Amino acid sequence: MSKQIIFTSLIGALIACGPQTTTTPPPPIQLNLVSFADVPVDYDLGYDLTDPDGTFKLPKKLEEVSGLSISRDGATLIAIEDENGKIYCIDKQTGELEDDFTFWKPGDYEGVEVVGNDIYVLKSSGTLYRVQKAGTKDQEVEKYNGFLDTENDVEGLTYDPIKHRLLLACKGKAGKGEPFRAKKSIYAFDLQTLSLQANPVFVISLDDIHNYLSTAPAIRKLSKLAEMFKPGTELTFAPSGVAIHPLTGDIFVLSSVGKVLMVISQEGKLLHIEKMRKEVHTQPEGLCFDQDGTLYIANEGKGARGRILRFDYHRQ
Repeated sequence: MSKQIIFTSLIGALIACGPQTTTTPPPPIQLNLVSFADVPVDYDLGYDLTDPDGTFKLPKKLEEVSGLSISRDGATLIAIEDENGKIYCIDKQTGELEDDFTFWKPGDYEGVEVVGNDIYVLKSSGTLYRVQKAGTKDQEVEKYNGFLDTENDVEGLTYDPIKHRLLLACKGKAGKGEPFRAKKSIYAFDLQTLSLQANPVFVISLDDIHNYLSTAPAIRKLSKLAEMFKPGTELTFAPSGVAIHPLTGDIFVLSSVGKVLMVISQEGKLLHIEKMRKEVHTQPEGLCFDQDGTLYIANEGKGARGRILRFDYHRQ
């Protein structure tokens, strides 16, 4: 089957998102957990991250897989890796690579997201690429540059369907100046105005994590996390991926550094922190959800073949 046929089929399966009304963005949300009541004792992640329900080994060319998304119909996983300017289409049932195509020249690409008929790709410098009519002879690419740069090391990308915007998570600096020390930021790119909002919409701080851990041991053992986030240390949590759960709206933020998953609510409350086992997650770099809540996590190979792990949704 030719590339044109394959990707024409793919784009045909992606249902376009209609225009949505946007409102003036709220001020940056600072996570603020100050009491036990703020931490949901019975929060159920819905996944056993120690035991994948499926594992796909990727071809050698995807050893450094760095971003993951899914087609609108849920049939195809969309991936990128952090060296070549290519987009890869993977059968979600078999893990087989269906095809790939070039969208731009080689670079450090870290995030990918399908929005309607378009595919957005994120570079670590903060540049966004909007790929239209992807994989066809009529493919077009637009670039959007904002104020984020290589110091911010932007790696996480996801689509927020409620506010019709992209969320960009910074692995590096959260922003400029003392107010952003020991913090990590998530910024929003408005798809109505095609512009990056000046202030972060979510800010994760070391103090917030300490507040969470000071109450969470009553719920479960978090000794490794307590050691990792000791008071007086640098914030080692460094977002490498972000995705919004399609059923709960919760925001999943993945850190390859330290192998940690955090979940925050739409209101900016820290709901859950989980240390991921290195035996399972060699180097988690990207994640995405299917519409039924199935979670996919992409792991770089670190000298071996990259992998995609599937976790079925089992929330009570």
